[in-house]
Amino acid sequence: MKKAQLVEAIKAHQSGGRPAKERGEQQQAQQERSEQQRTQPEQAPQERTQPERPQQQRSEEQPRRDQRPDEAQRDQQRDQQRERNRGQGQGNHDQKQDQNKQGQPKRQDQKQAQNKQDQKQDQGKQDQKQDQGHQDQDHHDQGHQDQGHQDQGRAGEDQGEGSRRNRRRRGRDRDRTGRGVTGGGQRNEPDTTILEDDVLVPAAGILDVLDNYAFVRTSGYLPGPDDVYVSLSMVRKFGLRRGDALVGQVRQPREGERKEKFNPMVRIDSVNGADPEIAKGRVDFAKLTPLYPSERLRLETEPTNLIGRVIDIAAPIGKGQRGLIVSPAKAGKTMIMQSIANSITTNNPECHLMVVLVDERPEEVTDFERSVKGEVISSTFDRPASDHTMVAELAIERAKRLVELGHDVVVLLDGITRLGRAYNLAMPASGRILSGGVDSAALYPPKKFFGAARNIENGGSLTILATALIESGSKMDEVIFEEFKGTGNMEIRLRRDLADKRLFPAIDAVQSGTRREELLMSKEELAIVWKLRRVLSGLDGQQALELLLERLKKSQTNIEFLMQVQKTTPTPTGGRED
Repeated sequence: MKKAQLVEAIKAHQSGGRPAKERGEQQQAQQERSEQQRTQPEQAPQERTQPERPQQQRSEEQPRRDQRPDEAQRDQQRDQQRERNRGQGQGNHDQKQDQNKQGQPKRQDQKQAQNKQDQKQDQGKQDQKQDQGHQDQDHHDQGHQDQGHQDQGRAGEDQGEGSRRNRRRRGRDRDRTGRGVTGGGQRNEPDTTILEDDVLVPAAGILDVLDNYAFVRTSGYLPGPDDVYVSLSMVRKFGLRRGDALVGQVRQPREGERKEKFNPMVRIDSVNGADPEIAKGRVDFAKLTPLYPSERLRLETEPTNLIGRVIDIAAPIGKGQRGLIVSPAKAGKTMIMQSIANSITTNNPECHLMVVLVDERPEEVTDFERSVKGEVISSTFDRPASDHTMVAELAIERAKRLVELGHDVVVLLDGITRLGRAYNLAMPASGRILSGGVDSAALYPPKKFFGAARNIENGGSLTILATALIESGSKMDEVIFEEFKGTGNMEIRLRRDLADKRLFPAIDAVQSGTRREELLMSKEELAIVWKLRRVLSGLDGQQALELLLERLKKSQTNIEFLMQVQKTTPTPTGGRED
């Protein structure tokens, strides 16, 4: 035996009894088998679990299996395990696509766990005596498996993100259905059921009904943090209207509950001081019949109250009057408004007095609140224009609700010009601009406010006295005044030149007057007043006011003054006082 053959036999004996030639043939057969498996089309995992071995490999391994059955069996088990792993990897790839379509993350997790377990078993069974070709093939197969695991991980993350998006979308759907319109066409209302252990807190205020909700303004006529929410179903149930005075109960939040921004009213005890069921049968204000004022509101209180005495003679006021106090700046209109308010509360306590101050100075609001015994509703000039309009609208609606109940209401507005300016700023532009920059649509709401004054045929009246600013140098103020000039049935004019000379009240008795004043005066009184007017019209404005104030100071009452005028005034053919 040659030396080379002896060395080869020794190496073969040490490596398991196989010569190098047979090992080379086995490696070549395994490489051919792996290349053939790569080129074959993909098959189902069940078909690849037990693949058929090539006939050539069987014939070559038959002698080795006879010689060393244990070694051949181990090789066959390793080959079958690798084939199974490759088949399972391919099956996992196919199942991954199906799971992405069907969305079954639970099966995918099970497959991943099975692949990891098979991989560990494969690595544990691999023999250290395996040649380099087997190791390269195993690394290649493991790379395919790792790539499959990474793809499956990405698919799992995509499915996780999709599920999170679905959960968020489901949450939005729940909120949308909760806040949206129900099948009956109504919004979901808060729970107003009262339980035995609920703690009820009384609440009262003026109802403000808006487009889709209603509130009880508890701190005045402007929105506040303590307002109470009223459901629209409750508004329809009791026939509530904007401006109603409500007294009800609010459920106090339990300990641990989330506090709502506005607590809902769960029970209504009274509407405008009466039973809530009575409010359903009220007559609408727009259906009431308006008449000329026939019942007089006398402003004369005491001899020193010259403002009330002059107005009673020059421009008498009746219940349901719609009057304008036309005044330049600094002519004393604030003093006249306060005097009228005090006279009404003194002589006619049955009338409900409301003073509405729009775009006013804060110190003047305080002065009104302290000097007038009535309801003062204000919005100072440092607030937005929307607050001015909201205060005015809610105040006039409150007055209408009282008139519907048969009450006599007097509203003093200061002033109609500033209210028109506020509507011009707050309302959306209509595209039709009048001279002075006034939008044509901005004058309708102030007209609606001023036009609400009327004397009701079957009882009740709404009297509105509003101030109008003139001679301010603003074209807008002139346009607003011209729009309201013919709408009133009573007018009091003040003169700035008389106020500068400190003649108070600076009332132009000749220019001031009331329509259909014969309905407010007796025939004898009316005849004397006409005589006085003829005398005053022949004098200068300053002389006429000085004469009128001088004669009023010498008399204690207007009746005494008119008797003196009747005695001293010549017949109607005469033109001047003696």
